[in-house]
Amino acid sequence: MTVQEPEKKEPEGKAGATPAESGVSGGLFAPYREDQGRHARMAAFWALIAFLLFGCSFLHNLLVQWESLTVPLGGIRIPVVGVDLTPAFLICFLIFCAGAILIRSWQQRPKVADLLIDTEAELKKVTWPGGQEVWNASIVVIVSVILLGGFLAVADIFLFRLMRYVILGIS
Repeated sequence: MTVQEPEKKEPEGKAGATPAESGVSGGLFAPYREDQGRHARMAAFWALIAFLLFGCSFLHNLLVQWESLTVPLGGIRIPVVGVDLTPAFLICFLIFCAGAILIRSWQQRPKVADLLIDTEAELKKVTWPGGQEVWNASIVVIVSVILLGGFLAVADIFLFRLMRYVILGIS
């Protein structure tokens, strides 16, 4: 009776592929599958950065209500943007930087990155309408809205007069 050695399995991905090609992370700070889903990742990143900027701006407007947070630190003024270096600005700037780093690292998580990669792949499969098709569909929608609005206006007037006659007895 002979004993068979178990077969050695190749790791997932292509045999002999680099970590970036096989989808395996190349290190702690290496982007996950950086060559895929670039447009979806970029759109998601900048949308989240815009929300973060709005939140930091709102927070800054709340913080400047306290007198102690509006005094410039050492009279320093940031030359390029012309903003005083106040505690309120410094707090919001640090929150913004930390948020941007967190957004970037969150996007590199495999589940999130795979979702964005799959989203971009599905959007590439979409057949987008041409200019004439968009124009024709827009005309159909506008005409439908006008007709439906007219029908609802006539029905409203009719029902108003009917209820006024039934309830109040006025013709």
